[in-house]
Amino acid sequence: MLRPILHSSFAVLICMSLVCSVSIRHGHADVPVAETADTIRPLVAGDAAPRFIVETVAGLPFEFDPQHLERPVVLLAFRGGWCPYCNMYLSEMRHAIPDISAMGVDVLFLSGDRVELLYSSLNRETQEDIADLEYTILSDADAQAAIALGIAFRASDRTMNRRAEKGDDIAESSMARHGVLAVPAVFAIDRHGKIQFAYTNANYKDRLPAEELMAAAREIAAAD
Repeated sequence: MLRPILHSSFAVLICMSLVCSVSIRHGHADVPVAETADTIRPLVAGDAAPRFIVETVAGLPFEFDPQHLERPVVLLAFRGGWCPYCNMYLSEMRHAIPDISAMGVDVLFLSGDRVELLYSSLNRETQEDIADLEYTILSDADAQAAIALGIAFRASDRTMNRRAEKGDDIAESSMARHGVLAVPAVFAIDRHGKIQFAYTNANYKDRLPAEELMAAAREIAAAD
């Protein structure tokens, strides 16, 4: 089920996530935050999707519970609105999301930005391109989802300094708050909480084509 939760529970779970962020339990394996994008150990097709808590654009906690999904879900994780390649990819999604929504599949965007920047940090063109699409954009500034999905890696000082020099507002983002970035990723999860398709690429410039995303959505839409 996709649902908001009480702030008290959210605070407890966030604290637990930070304490355990060095090593997160993924069923049979302990998966630490990777040192580099090349060494992540992401969840793959056949794995159970993890439970995690992120935040809505209103700053409310939002629980992703794969054991109680009402519809299949496509998760698209991206680094943040400061990333030009993320902007281009979100804009490209305008060609796919209407068809995906028509299949009865929910679309979640997971951003490393804090709540206040979920929209404002995106390029104006990107905002316009995705304005009328059926999706939910969520803040993973505490990196809980990225860690649970196995796509989190340590942001280098060089990367953070470069972003600061460019004037990007990364304060309270997953990068500034915890020194963590997410490798851009796509996970297609059936309504039973099983990952049917997963795509990650350490090269943040390479993204899953819209056609392949729609094919993955068709697969989970047709799953029993």
